[in-house]
Amino acid sequence: MGTPDFAIPTLDILLKSSHTIVKVYSQTPKQSKRGMLVEKTPIHVFAEKNNLQVHTPSSLKAKEELEFLKNLRADIAIVVAYGQIIPENFLEALPHGFINIHGSILPKWRGAAPIQRAIMNGDKETGVSIMKIGKELDSGPVLLTEKVTLDDTKDYGEVGSILSKLGADLIMKSLDMIEKNTDKFMEQDHSKATYAKKITKEDELIHWNKKPSEIVRHVNALSPAPGAFINYKGEKIKIWKIKKHILTGNIGQALNDDLVIGCKEGSVEILKIQRPGKKIQDKKDFLLGFKIPKSSKLF
Repeated sequence: MGTPDFAIPTLDILLKSSHTIVKVYSQTPKQSKRGMLVEKTPIHVFAEKNNLQVHTPSSLKAKEELEFLKNLRADIAIVVAYGQIIPENFLEALPHGFINIHGSILPKWRGAAPIQRAIMNGDKETGVSIMKIGKELDSGPVLLTEKVTLDDTKDYGEVGSILSKLGADLIMKSLDMIEKNTDKFMEQDHSKATYAKKITKEDELIHWNKKPSEIVRHVNALSPAPGAFINYKGEKIKIWKIKKHILTGNIGQALNDDLVIGCKEGSVEILKIQRPGKKIQDKKDFLLGFKIPKSSKLF
């Protein structure tokens, strides 16, 4: 059960293993932004290319969905960024329940956006947890975890790619343990739980009254999607890559003609940028066709 690219390494490794995939669940295909095409999810496309049957219910709450699941006669469900809450009556329907790859070291960063929030927060490490899905959000017992270090050079896409492959490997270890009856799921310390709220439009706006390192992490956490942005002359301009700079000056103001912007206790230099309806450009190419001159205010 999965939806985005993050879930593909797990489906791929299961496909190449001795396990039998009886059904792939993914989110319902949606119309593209321009409404011209209906787009299937990355997992849906990958599954069909590999001759796997795909089920895309808009909701799991209907009575017939529980019967559909039971009729699959599956032993276990693997959930990776599926995007729907698994109903409570589903959890007891399979002999070994539902296990999930979660992109954090639980109980830290339960919820929808664990990787982005860890990067934004300046965490020194994150990782993946293999957990059994329970009644409460990301609160089930944990079987395996593995950590990776974080720094200001890696964005959400890069960290997500590392964790998705790591999670796939841990799923195979988990299934081996479950088959051999050596699995020991450990209860989380619920008193240490923190929550990773879903990324909203308000989260995407860059606030220049933060320190350079905070702004760098903010941009990194939203790249390659959905993207951080600034407002300039009525345009919503996306910022995809940024770094700390040595200049100092007024907060939220261009300090030169080369996209260095003042912020709290320093400045940042914009490296990759995108105007509405245009492609992402390196700073040099962007400035050939569009100027943000010194002293411009970017609020």
